[in-house]
Amino acid sequence: MKKITVALLLTLALVSCKSKQGLIAEKNANTEKSVKEIVKGHNENPLDFNNLQIRASASYKGGGESYSFSLDIRVKKDEMIWVNASVLGYPVAKALVTPEKVSYYVNTQKEYFEGDYEMLSQWLGTDLDYNKVQNMLLGRAMDNLAEGKYKAGLQDGLYSLDGKEDYDIFKHFLFEGANFLLKQQVIEQGGYEPQKLTVNYPGYKEYGKTILPTGLQAEAQKEDSVNVDIEYNNITFDKEDLRFTFNVPSGMKRINIE
Repeated sequence: MKKITVALLLTLALVSCKSKQGLIAEKNANTEKSVKEIVKGHNENPLDFNNLQIRASASYKGGGESYSFSLDIRVKKDEMIWVNASVLGYPVAKALVTPEKVSYYVNTQKEYFEGDYEMLSQWLGTDLDYNKVQNMLLGRAMDNLAEGKYKAGLQDGLYSLDGKEDYDIFKHFLFEGANFLLKQQVIEQGGYEPQKLTVNYPGYKEYGKTILPTGLQAEAQKEDSVNVDIEYNNITFDKEDLRFTFNVPSGMKRINIE
């Protein structure tokens, strides 16, 4: 079950208005756009909510092992992300991510962790903060694209943005042509310890003014390769009684992760 901890954290590095839901029709990108046009189009997709709850099913593969589990993901926009993972109805792990820290505990291991984003950053191969984790979960570019330097292009019917930072960090983003919805984001670090994070978004649905992905497929490559597929089954917005309670049970041992 220890591998489920990694799977849970990889989802972080993410219906009451069911009658309004619908798959967003995506289009090929056929004409070149500037970096400014692509960034502006992507940023115009609003996240119009105060909180939301995502009930999802997920699968994990890595190190010769595989698991299936359920996720209850709750987001208080720009403030906190709460995740509960369960297997066959049995709670396995719980996590709380805030702008200040990452906390989680694993019932089967009787262990808990509390610390900064360094651990997540090391696992996923890119510097992370709360906004990046929230954006990855909600189908937005992890980076503030308006602040980076990118080269625009076309790739397989999608708009692309490619950038390079110091220390051999490469970034690659792909967007569909109708609404500049994010289809893939890749962050790759070369050098002595190469790492690569790839996140794909199969599709999107519209919920009133908000567009969210139908799920995500994440692959983290370091010494080994870890794959997590998450399907969003049900999304509820702005529940007045949505709770984010997180208390480490007694008897848990605090651990440090290197």
